[in-house]
Amino acid sequence: MISSIPKWVSNLFGNTMRPNVKVLETSYISSQIKKIRFQGDISKWSFQIGYASVVRVSETEFRNYTVTFHDKEKEIFEIIFHIHGNGVGSRYIDTLKLNDKLFISPPRGKKLYEKNVKRQFFFGDETSLGVAFALLPLLKKNNHQFQFYFELEEVNKNIPELLGLENYTTFPKNNSFRNEKWISNLSLFQTDEWDTANFALTGNVKSVQAFRKVLKDKTQGNIYSQGYWLEGKKGL
Repeated sequence: MISSIPKWVSNLFGNTMRPNVKVLETSYISSQIKKIRFQGDISKWSFQIGYASVVRVSETEFRNYTVTFHDKEKEIFEIIFHIHGNGVGSRYIDTLKLNDKLFISPPRGKKLYEKNVKRQFFFGDETSLGVAFALLPLLKKNNHQFQFYFELEEVNKNIPELLGLENYTTFPKNNSFRNEKWISNLSLFQTDEWDTANFALTGNVKSVQAFRKVLKDKTQGNIYSQGYWLEGKKGL
């Protein structure tokens, strides 16, 4: 979905984008990571790993976020948000509090998980933590071998542990994942064990592109990629 629309379009379709969920709980896992529990009619929503929901963050602006947990019977779901910079989305999410009402669309998009592949590899950054959190129960339930790689800011390096993630390695966010030669030397490529794994790449577009190129050269596995943000580009 587009990240913004003209005000006249917003007015025209206002009824279809009226508030449909409310905030039940909020908590900060770090100064940049906020978890919010919502309540609303999600009975017809389809939840797939990799799908994202559109959140209306202003009269004319929209942003994509991933549902990390849901319970259709109780009509609740959660999203883990990365709050950074001074963008309209971050500002809006940062201000959300108990009983606030807003519009969130049903999830849609690109799947990142292939159940029939034994080995699963996931890469991302702060914007990917929610997807990883949602993916973990499936990986364990279906007895996969799995590995998470995260490039994270120093303030967020302990978030995977706080979220209860397993089999993860964290790297400083210093542009190393823009360097194909550096990526090629990762332990992932020092064995053929992961040669036919399912690879899910998320987060920063430039990091995803560089990692994908190395994987295509060095492995035979399926590669699923979805960039969540790019420097200088609004509302990716």
